[in-house]
Amino acid sequence: MKFFIFPLLVITLFCSQAFSQQYYVRGKVLDKSGASFISYANIRVENLASGTAANKEGEFELKLNPGRYKIIASCIGFNSDTVSINLNQNLPNTNFYLLQANINLPEITVTPGENPAIRIIKNAIERKKERDKKLLSYEFEAYTKGIIRTQRDIIANDNRVDLGLGIDSSALKIAGIIENESRGHYKRPDYYKEEITARKQTANFPSSVNVLTGGRIVRSFYEDRINIMGKELPGPLADNALSYYDYYIRNIVAIDNKIVYQISITPNDLNDPGFIGNLFITDSAFDLIKINLHINRAANTGGIFDSLTIFQQFSMFKDSIYMPVDYRLFATVNVLNLAKFGFELNTILYDYKINSITSDSLFSKAVLTVLPHADGKDSVFWGNATTIPNTFEEQNAYKRIDSLNNVPRTFWDDFSPLSTKIMLSDNFSMSAPLGMYHFNRVEGHALDFGLFLNNAFDQRFNSSFLSSYGFSDKKYKSIFDASYLLGDYRTYKISLNAYNKLAEVFGSSDNYNDLTSTALALLSKYEFRDYFYTKGIVLNASGEVFPILSLNAGFINHTDNNAFKNSDFAFFAKNKHYLDNPAVYETRISAVTAGFNFDFRDYIEDGLYRRRISAGKSYAVFGGDIMYSDKSFLNSNTDFTVYKMNISGTINTFNSARLNFRVFSMYTEGALPYQMLNSISGNINSTGQDYTFRTLNMNEILGSRVMTINLEHYFGDELFRFSKIPGIKDWELQLTGFFNIAYSDVNDKSKLISPYPLQELTHPFYEIGFGIGQILFPIQLDFAWRLNYRGENNFRIGINTFIIQ
Repeated sequence: MKFFIFPLLVITLFCSQAFSQQYYVRGKVLDKSGASFISYANIRVENLASGTAANKEGEFELKLNPGRYKIIASCIGFNSDTVSINLNQNLPNTNFYLLQANINLPEITVTPGENPAIRIIKNAIERKKERDKKLLSYEFEAYTKGIIRTQRDIIANDNRVDLGLGIDSSALKIAGIIENESRGHYKRPDYYKEEITARKQTANFPSSVNVLTGGRIVRSFYEDRINIMGKELPGPLADNALSYYDYYIRNIVAIDNKIVYQISITPNDLNDPGFIGNLFITDSAFDLIKINLHINRAANTGGIFDSLTIFQQFSMFKDSIYMPVDYRLFATVNVLNLAKFGFELNTILYDYKINSITSDSLFSKAVLTVLPHADGKDSVFWGNATTIPNTFEEQNAYKRIDSLNNVPRTFWDDFSPLSTKIMLSDNFSMSAPLGMYHFNRVEGHALDFGLFLNNAFDQRFNSSFLSSYGFSDKKYKSIFDASYLLGDYRTYKISLNAYNKLAEVFGSSDNYNDLTSTALALLSKYEFRDYFYTKGIVLNASGEVFPILSLNAGFINHTDNNAFKNSDFAFFAKNKHYLDNPAVYETRISAVTAGFNFDFRDYIEDGLYRRRISAGKSYAVFGGDIMYSDKSFLNSNTDFTVYKMNISGTINTFNSARLNFRVFSMYTEGALPYQMLNSISGNINSTGQDYTFRTLNMNEILGSRVMTINLEHYFGDELFRFSKIPGIKDWELQLTGFFNIAYSDVNDKSKLISPYPLQELTHPFYEIGFGIGQILFPIQLDFAWRLNYRGENNFRIGINTFIIQ
């Protein structure tokens, strides 16, 4: 008996390997009349859902198990060609020769005043509705290739990707490639899940950027709304398409001698964003089988695209349902003629399973997950995978980029005079000259130096040490931070922060950067910040305990002391003096903290982290925190409990417009030190910032019991285009309206220990306004009015720009 077991095992193993072996079929799709290649021809296997598409040079590659097959190549304007094969070895030279189709043009009766294209589109829309009713669920496989073109090579690591931008689009070369294989699932009403089963990229790209997958990026042009670069556009077969687009029959072509109408499309109103180009719709059945479209100037906000072309084909599957089998996007970006780069996306979709039984348990908040071994696939795997063959240019790009990435980088390769950090290695950096100096009236001239370790130890450990010395207060300061991430997707975090520093009073409501503060002090002797010394430690642990819920807990201990004005230096305004630095409540605080956060957005699991995405949908995030300080139990100098709640999110309103909102509330029991009160976010003179009160000064209103509501409605250029006012409608002005509400008071115990009388808002404060800017310039001009509490600053104009933040 034992004699037969070993041979049986060998035979079983051999057979399993033989049947799992796949062979490839490679070749070209050629025009038989001239032997020139046919770009993007559709390749399918008869009676199977398997297939692929040719690349722009007509080359294709198909992977199949051993067996007998009929493979069909097709393209609009040609008769299909079928090749029968017995696949028991690799077939490297399987070419298809397509003959141009001959058609007998139908007689089209045109009634005066009637556009014959309208009847075709009406039928196509009804056909789309029938398709939508039948399509309950589907599964698919996809392969995606993304290509970046720049003038110079791309520098990238785990922390950043720097594009080698140039100004001459004709000189753009391939500077990066990503490729991935994915598996997707869809089920009504809107369940979606995709998994990346394999991925690779050129050596200058971190794997975490390789999450552009076929199912998530591809937009089927059977949909009513098509999202292109963040802008929702009506689809060519949307229910309201006939009132939005103009159609006419451009040509009548054929595939396999079956009539196909080539219908041109353009928005009725050139000021409306939409598509221009061609649809290909079959006669009689009225199925959409191909699109070749561009976006018009109104959809090209800022004119940043020199070109953006989308190409998509559809094939018929089970129940006569047409599904996308490829998606190709070609874009060239031009920013004010200062920088240009190109992007290409090529996706093929295959192995559809239409209306298969799919359990709801398959779907979760993770709409995209990179499987654990996706990055470990070797050349043998990729040799057996269904892909789009690399062109000669792409093959050379892989070799060039991989060789360049092996060249050791020098200090000067990563140096930038505008950066606050200098990279010494992929994970280690130090302060750059721009980050080595600051000035304020307490420290005077101060020198800073920092060391930074990021994404070390499998991208789990981050740490920094910053030191500073003020020449006027003659004190050394230091801050040490360290954190470690735990969990498969690094969703748990433990952190330590130890410091002996000069801190800003009410720093949590101060959104201006240190460069702005230093420049205003040195140039105009204007200081909008106040300071105090603090020394202490913060310990915290946080984690995502459920997909929608995160919790945190921690301990803080710090001692706060007064700081004083020590310098009156400035380059100008010599006759002016800085204000004295106000006192704080000197104390020692020991407290425990706890908090929660609910986030219902979906997320991507990119192989390292979970990244929340809104995907253009409305959403809300809300959370709360508590801080408890106690004299007897925690040996703190004061007793208090602080409760905080916050809600933020976005509501889509119409077209590309949206309402962004933030709600914050704080309630305090006990005596809260002055420097720990909440400051309602105001602004310095002649500036404005999002989600702040434009007519309030910095630290003008303080409170221990506070509520603020910030509503900002981003209209973009929708209202200007809708107005159709000549000139204005074409300027691409961006409009934002805002409405802010605040309530603030200070409880009696906090008043008793405050060194100053405090201004309160004992009934709600209201302000309203709007901001206007231009899409290509990072500056918005804000106009704001107080609706009550009128006195000073009833009306303000401020410059809103990220440069000062």
